[in-house]
Amino acid sequence: MAVVTNFEPKRRKSNPLDDLTALVAEDLSAVNQIILDRMQSQVEMIPQLAGYLIAAGGKRLRPVLTLAAANLCGYQGEHHRLLAAVVEFIHSATLLHDDVVDESDLRRGMASANAVFGNKASVLVGDFLFSRAFEMMVEVQSLDVLRILSGASAIIAEGEVLQLRTTNDTETSEQAYLEVIKGKTAELFAAACRVGAVVANRPQAEEMALNDYGMNLGIAFQLVDDVLDYSALQAKLGKTVGDDFREGKITLPVVLAFRRGNDEERAFWRRVMEELDQKDGDLERAQSLMARHNALKDTVERARHYGSIARDSLGLFAEGPVKQALLEVIDFVIDRDF
Repeated sequence: MAVVTNFEPKRRKSNPLDDLTALVAEDLSAVNQIILDRMQSQVEMIPQLAGYLIAAGGKRLRPVLTLAAANLCGYQGEHHRLLAAVVEFIHSATLLHDDVVDESDLRRGMASANAVFGNKASVLVGDFLFSRAFEMMVEVQSLDVLRILSGASAIIAEGEVLQLRTTNDTETSEQAYLEVIKGKTAELFAAACRVGAVVANRPQAEEMALNDYGMNLGIAFQLVDDVLDYSALQAKLGKTVGDDFREGKITLPVVLAFRRGNDEERAFWRRVMEELDQKDGDLERAQSLMARHNALKDTVERARHYGSIARDSLGLFAEGPVKQALLEVIDFVIDRDF
């Protein structure tokens, strides 16, 4: 049975993330070399596993944001390259740990690292990447940078633990859901942008403006990710569609469909999400209920709201190609289909 999701991403002639990446291409090339150099170890499995994950690609959105933020602030040195690599290492470490916790088999369209190398190796290499990231932070010799990125690392871990508490709980509120995604996703976006201003020694107003841009962009990013888990094509998404459903993760589309449903529909959600008693056709029914109650459409509208806040956050900065590209990335994050 075909399911109408009420969510059709806009088609674009060009990819704004590619445009932003092109503006920092030289820096990003240097960042990629730093990543390759710093993931090396005499313990053979570490570069093998880390290289497997990093070579799988991905959007590199977070390090690109660090480079772009530093560029926007007129930074002329090279420390932003090191910090962009730090951000990517932190992100990669969280992916390794997440895939173990979620028992994921796919990552970016390939077998996940834990599926190839095992859970123990994935957790330990994730720990290595976190540790290497902290070594690299110290090299910048900025207590503010260390405070921001170490604090973000702690908040990300808190967000992941908070998500464990809300998983399988259909009584989860929208506010509780937002606290989860702020911690596990948006905090790193915020820190990635903020350190670009810090390394450039810009006023606190600009530092916090970039923090707010990253935070709200990150919220919008995760909201759309949660929509795509129910609406995307697996080949484009790079992971199995319906993973959140099968794991009983309570995301905003579920929260909205549950709250708007009748008693019979709520009983369905309790069975499939709380008890994980899932049968053939249950995912399709979940998608149908989300369509009936506009849960996916309204989640995207929430993303547009946070995108608008991110857009306003850049008002302090002078017009130019980088600022324009950062603004266009907001729409890309919301309208993407992968």
